[in-house]
Amino acid sequence: TRVLCGASRPTHFKGVTTVVAMLFNIVQPQKAYFGQKDAQQAAVLMKMVTDLHMNIDLVVCPIVREKDGLAMSSRNTYLSAAERAQAPILNRALLEGKTAFEKGENSVEGLIQLITGKINEAPLADIDYVSIYAFPSLETIETVEEKALAAVAVRFGKTRLIDNIILEK
Repeated sequence: TRVLCGASRPTHFKGVTTVVAMLFNIVQPQKAYFGQKDAQQAAVLMKMVTDLHMNIDLVVCPIVREKDGLAMSSRNTYLSAAERAQAPILNRALLEGKTAFEKGENSVEGLIQLITGKINEAPLADIDYVSIYAFPSLETIETVEEKALAAVAVRFGKTRLIDNIILEK
């Protein structure tokens, strides 16, 4: 929980797991659905379900996107017209990273440089992080050999947007 969004919000996931564990104990669901857009939250909850031996199938649902590829979020309404026009660079950068991975690039450093370079083409983008971790463990890796999460957090003005993509062979 100390990586990605957890680095800037150190107690956030403790609160999430507490509330969701209470909800699961009350409702006793067989399945629970969480969005991939908040992939770190989904990973933390997967670990919680396993660690607490909860008999729940946690399903991660795909990111819903606007026609131009921007991940849907209530935060998008805070973007100026110029910021909104540049924001789809996040998805394009992640897709370029995935394409490079599929063509054989598995160095985390190389993929991060590629994704970062693409995002930096948008003058209004202020990168918080571009990271790649094993998924769902969120362990640090140097090369992508198994399933991994490429995740970005970028500010456009005062609005912080997150996006991600799964890398797997």
